[in-house]
Amino acid sequence: MKKIQYIISALLLVAVAAMSLSSCNEDKLGPTIFPDVDETLDPNSTTYKLDKFLKENYLDKYNLTFLYKLPDVSTNMNYNLVPATYANAIDMAVSCKYLWFDVYDKLAGEDFLKSYGPRIILLVGSSAISPSTRTETVGLAEGGVKISLFKINFLNANDPQSMNDDYFHTMHHEFTHILHQTKIYPTEFRAVSVGHYVPSEWRDRGVEICSEGFVTNYAASEYNEDFAETVACYIVYTDAQWDAMLNVASAGWFKNKQNEYCRYYRYPDNDATQDPIYINQSDEQFVNFVYDAAGTLHMYWKNDRDPGRNRIVVYDVPDEDGIDGRDAILQKVQIARQWFHDSWNVDLDAIRQEVRDRQRHYNINDLRKMVYDIQ
Repeated sequence: MKKIQYIISALLLVAVAAMSLSSCNEDKLGPTIFPDVDETLDPNSTTYKLDKFLKENYLDKYNLTFLYKLPDVSTNMNYNLVPATYANAIDMAVSCKYLWFDVYDKLAGEDFLKSYGPRIILLVGSSAISPSTRTETVGLAEGGVKISLFKINFLNANDPQSMNDDYFHTMHHEFTHILHQTKIYPTEFRAVSVGHYVPSEWRDRGVEICSEGFVTNYAASEYNEDFAETVACYIVYTDAQWDAMLNVASAGWFKNKQNEYCRYYRYPDNDATQDPIYINQSDEQFVNFVYDAAGTLHMYWKNDRDPGRNRIVVYDVPDEDGIDGRDAILQKVQIARQWFHDSWNVDLDAIRQEVRDRQRHYNINDLRKMVYDIQ
């Protein structure tokens, strides 16, 4: 039976080869097997203005395809995704240019992103929720070539802070992945927090993770994400956000019997002879903290009508985990700063300053004109 199958297969191969030779004799092959693609834009198309903007500012300039109509071959079919809306695609396209591409063009030269930038940016309207872990993906960098940005239909371009938290942070995070996939960062970065990464538990951690040397809980998942998060947070955080994060990193934390992380504790009725009560993160949403003239920290409930009468003295939990979180984070920033200088001839602090200056002057209505005013 096998011999018959081999004979049939051989006859089929001979037949295909004969057909191929016949075809070669009759037709002359051109320079490419792919059909010519007409890149002429239709001025009557409802998406003409955005398509022209993307062609001139991304494709022609950086050889970058900016996709917003969600071709299904560009996504993971395991996710249930929807396309970005046209209006939100415009907001993201102009914001990417203003807060990312123009920044590097100004400080690293236009050839930098032409050489090292992504070749595809894909906008997705919805979130990407993992069917197995139920975690949400807001951005992906694939092979140093493609960046995908999700949740585009939820953006509020009139709220710079939410845009910063949800999108600009992601842009710089994913671009950092592309850069370190091209030129590896120093291995000494991994040594700063060796033994403290929590690949599966990071989802259950909160801001207290900063005291272990991580700028976010996601940074604690593994060292590549730690590097990208460190760079992204350093670039996009305001001074107030960065200082607040370092303040948390310097604090002590106590894990109570309910597995809640507590930064402060108090005594019932301000009586230090009683067992302390630890104040967890959820409690902190309902209390205010103030220092008196002597530097003593007090707490009072936010809904208290007479906070001056019912202030409770609270105390910082001692930092006894043996990790200087603030110092670890600053070490990582210095390693990243040196890597940007040595590997890319780019000043990370200048990038940070330029981004934050642009964030302060961010006006989406002015940026939209780059598309809407196209003739």
